[in-house]
Amino acid sequence: MIEEILPSLFRVEIPLPDSPLKSINSYFFKSKNRNLIVDTGFNRAVCRKAMNSALNKLEIDLNETDFFITHLHADHFGLVGLLKTETSTVYFNRPDSEILDGWQGFDQMFGYAKQNGFPIDELKTAFNAHPGHKSTPHWKPDLKLLKDGDKIQIGNYNLICVETPGHTMGHTCLYESNAKFFLTGDHVLGDITPNIQGWSDDQNMLQYYLDSLSKVYNFDVNLVLPGHRSLFSNYKERIDQLKKHHVDRLDEVLSILAKTSKQAFQVASEMTWDIKCETWTQFPTPQKWFATGEAIAHLRYLEDKNLVYRETTKTKTIYSLKKSV
Repeated sequence: MIEEILPSLFRVEIPLPDSPLKSINSYFFKSKNRNLIVDTGFNRAVCRKAMNSALNKLEIDLNETDFFITHLHADHFGLVGLLKTETSTVYFNRPDSEILDGWQGFDQMFGYAKQNGFPIDELKTAFNAHPGHKSTPHWKPDLKLLKDGDKIQIGNYNLICVETPGHTMGHTCLYESNAKFFLTGDHVLGDITPNIQGWSDDQNMLQYYLDSLSKVYNFDVNLVLPGHRSLFSNYKERIDQLKKHHVDRLDEVLSILAKTSKQAFQVASEMTWDIKCETWTQFPTPQKWFATGEAIAHLRYLEDKNLVYRETTKTKTIYSLKKSV
């Protein structure tokens, strides 16, 4: 599906096989000098086929095209290595680039998941079934790293980089103040909630995310161009909804811990999820992985607010409600 949103700006829907998200929005900016593609889809044949079809229909020459990737997840980054040419510039952010540079596999994350109660026999299944693992690029292209406030001029559009850590450490959006559109990647989505995961004791990803929502709240935005699903215009209302969602989530986690101390995996199993399964045991293992990561992010937030405390041994991490004195 190709949709012209504004003059010389198109939304291209790229399918995402094996992902509950179903598809990603790739945005094409056309101009006389250079073109720009924002986000690409998985490194999968079906994504490449959809991308090639859109390039042909829009008559876009990859030799005259640059790329902007909002963040490191494979549904956004995965295909760029196969699309870029020797003349292409790939714009990216420093925090996510450093994660790619230092990547040593999933072992450390698996160890952390096991510490937080994720059953060891499901870990390998989760890894093998993870769509991001199956669809990552074979190599990382050279990147031009941008920071908050940097600009990309493409045709009549002046795109301003806005760092919005939370969904990933380096997640970056693009704001056009004259046309009043905001290309939000996975920071603000219209009818689904961005997944905020925590896989480190050193990071408070939910705090980062809520701060990033506040950072962009007062932007003058008439149209939101999200990474997934439909475009929307109720910008501030949607941010308010996302903040309330996480407040409700935090209250739910506190009520779960009020019963007894638990590991993050156990907390996730009692949280409310929008998935067509009657019981936690019926959840696909990758969805348990995402849910556990989100539970950890909320627990870490509550820990920093001094509402819960964490006890860590060599084999497990347990969270408990902090009792009032």
